[in-house]
Amino acid sequence: MDISKQIKKYRLDSKLSQEDLAEKVFVTRQTISNWENGKNYPDINSLVLLSTLFGVSLDILVKGDLEEMKEEIKTEDIKRFNRDGTIFTVLLMATVVLAVPLFLYLNFIGIAIWLVLFGITMYYARCLEKQKKTHDIQTYREIIAFTEGKKLNQIEKSCEVGKRPYQKAFSVICSGLITIVVTIGMYFLFRLIQYIKLLLV
Repeated sequence: MDISKQIKKYRLDSKLSQEDLAEKVFVTRQTISNWENGKNYPDINSLVLLSTLFGVSLDILVKGDLEEMKEEIKTEDIKRFNRDGTIFTVLLMATVVLAVPLFLYLNFIGIAIWLVLFGITMYYARCLEKQKKTHDIQTYREIIAFTEGKKLNQIEKSCEVGKRPYQKAFSVICSGLITIVVTIGMYFLFRLIQYIKLLLV
């Protein structure tokens, strides 16, 4: 990234040694060396201190790096979104598939395990929802575009925004139906477990 060259250039222009600069921005000399060699990147607080010290704007200091930073951030976000989506899918399937065996063979311990599994599943569901809001990808098509590293154009974006109220309503209805089905299923499952236990006695 160009920031390493910029820091070194402005440091030399200011007739500062690495030790002097380190003292002024409250870091170690090794940190300055790492910045100038491109081994790591200054955090936002350090960037502000550097821009103030060198008498240049933050935009000038990081000139040429913004697009690269955005690309790195976007790639990292996509990886995180895909990872959390995969974990959520696996956990959701496990929550459904393991319910009967856990309840049937482990009784209350099985119920406790299932509740922990359900709680973790809901945690990842919440993480996914938070990422969707952060990156403004509320509709299904936007989610797919985001995971593929694409961006919708403005016309497509307007259409997708228009769909959001309907898709949110659809999601709420589906969630309600699933909750009802799960509740009824749990009730009959407990009844079935009790019945099987009576037969085995």
